[in-house]
Amino acid sequence: MDKAAKATVLDLHNVSKDFAKPSGEPLTVLAQIDVTLRDGEILGLLGRSGSGKSTLLRIAAGLIAPSDGEVTYRGRLLDGPAEGIAVVFQTFALFPWLTVLENVETSLDALGIDRQETRRRALMAIDLIGLDGFQSAYPRELSGGMRQRVGFARALVIDPIVLLMDEPFSALDILTAETLRTDLLDLWTSHRLPTKAILIVTHNIEEAVLLCDRILVLSSNPGRIAAEIAVDLPHPRNRLDTEFHNIVDEIYAILTSRSLAAIGSHKDMSDGMSHPLPRASINRISGLIERLAQPPCDGKAELVKLRHMLNLQIDELFPTAEALHILEFAELKADTLALTAAGHIFAEADMEERKRLFREHLLRFVPLAAHIKRVLDDRAVHRAPKLRFETELEDHLSRGDAEKTLRTIIDWGRYAELFTYDDHRRSLVAL
Repeated sequence: MDKAAKATVLDLHNVSKDFAKPSGEPLTVLAQIDVTLRDGEILGLLGRSGSGKSTLLRIAAGLIAPSDGEVTYRGRLLDGPAEGIAVVFQTFALFPWLTVLENVETSLDALGIDRQETRRRALMAIDLIGLDGFQSAYPRELSGGMRQRVGFARALVIDPIVLLMDEPFSALDILTAETLRTDLLDLWTSHRLPTKAILIVTHNIEEAVLLCDRILVLSSNPGRIAAEIAVDLPHPRNRLDTEFHNIVDEIYAILTSRSLAAIGSHKDMSDGMSHPLPRASINRISGLIERLAQPPCDGKAELVKLRHMLNLQIDELFPTAEALHILEFAELKADTLALTAAGHIFAEADMEERKRLFREHLLRFVPLAAHIKRVLDDRAVHRAPKLRFETELEDHLSRGDAEKTLRTIIDWGRYAELFTYDDHRRSLVAL
């Protein structure tokens, strides 16, 4: 059957979500989102932290209401949790005083099912997800992977039509996550799941391409659909296939273009003062520069290769790559990161020379750093309240972005020996 002709199971139309700032003004985290989940497909919501993907999943589950737009489930308006929709969360969220069997049975308690049927269905779900023999075990006796299997069993015991998953493998080690992903796919492709459609939130690009039939890439601040990518590859998929790599590279290029667009737009506002800085530590910045300078990179590498070499997720790699781009130690372009001349010099320099070069670039390319230094230099005591700069930033950024940006600039300023932070007096102090 053609994908377009498949029945729509869940539909989000023109959905937006606002939360209130401390000032009472609305903070938009999702804007005009359209998502259609069809019968027989796994749909991925892929985005970095702050893109609103978990909020969108909770709206789809009926756990929170949108500020605007509507959600329909099987043709009916969704105005709260609905029968047939189950959620698997990132954290295991098990009751520690209950056994595996009792934890799974809790999902059926609100459905008014008799005790015998509850027990039968719980045992079937436990067997389906590969936990047979662990019915009497308590969560403390289980590994992380086993506990997440209990989470899956608890979701599947209600025979859900739609299964929503919020980064269900991210809290697991690499091998455990791979095993659980493979087992889930085996159940799905063999039609042993009662579920008609799956919606999964992830920030792992390879995971999305491995599992999903379609991927929606979300941009940030506020969250919007930046791209829709069809993954027309048969299961099981091979990470080494050229077509698999091409899709992964395409997604990296999309995320990079969105990052560069955001950096460019903020530079044009308020002389760059409003640019939210990525949370990238000095150690990670230095480490990435060093790794790029060494063979086999020799100054330039594809982001996907860097991710595998350094074993980083996109929420770890992209902020560091963006920091290098902002500081002009490297150029972020399409799906590659290339050191500039200054980046090569930094890689070869000793500690003091690195600090001098970093200080020079920080003052030249990060207007907020130069602004803080001017304010501190103009004051006789060379000190200013942290709140002063927070208030300035919150004129242009969300409170979360303002706090993150100020933490970053303090870390960078300390390393550059420009200014530090006095936690006791909650103030920035010139060095």
